[in-house]
Amino acid sequence: MQYAPDAATPQPVPETRSLRGRSAAHVAERIRERILSGELPPGERLSERSLTEGLGVTRTPLREAFKILEAEGLLAIVPNRGAQVVELSPADVDMAMELLAGLESVAAELACARGTVQQLAEVARLHARMVACQQAGDLVGYFRVNQDIHQHIVDCADNPALSRVYRTESARVRLYRFAGNRVSARWSRAVMEHEQILTALQQRQGPLLRELLRAHHLNGWRVTRKVLENEVQPDL
Repeated sequence: MQYAPDAATPQPVPETRSLRGRSAAHVAERIRERILSGELPPGERLSERSLTEGLGVTRTPLREAFKILEAEGLLAIVPNRGAQVVELSPADVDMAMELLAGLESVAAELACARGTVQQLAEVARLHARMVACQQAGDLVGYFRVNQDIHQHIVDCADNPALSRVYRTESARVRLYRFAGNRVSARWSRAVMEHEQILTALQQRQGPLLRELLRAHHLNGWRVTRKVLENEVQPDL
């Protein structure tokens, strides 16, 4: 005889996991904004008690949020010490930026040769979202979409190893790259550079795209490093 659950017996609710996931994602978003804005500076240790009280959440979604931010390269979870905002030296970031510029240079011609129509359309869609964020003054939103665009261009190269290395290294220095966007002149200039990058990709001009991406990286990092010297790490 088959067992028929009684009507009063609690049944699993399919949305439970997704609700918990959205809760952790929401907490991660709130902490991410504080990190990228500089409210939580590099090296800052995060107090679970302070965050649970301030955000009105329990420890479970908070710790899940920590894991999300650790995967993004924004937090480091140290055994017996908890979570802290990632802190890198200027030399570390310099080397990472050299690597990222090199990876995008490799990806550029491959992306133009291998990128599908659908992939290029997705990059164009993301570009439109980025412009909308810039026009709305949404700095965090702009930065996140900007990073997505660069990852999508690399993904167009259809080389999983290249995409994986780029994603990992980009996550490590995300906090530091964000600082340059606080300079309004650089923000506007970056959007114009992205217009050129998108056009080169759509026209599948690999060599041109390679040079545009390299110049974009150098221009952005030059401004960002100056901001970091003045604001984030005044002892450089």
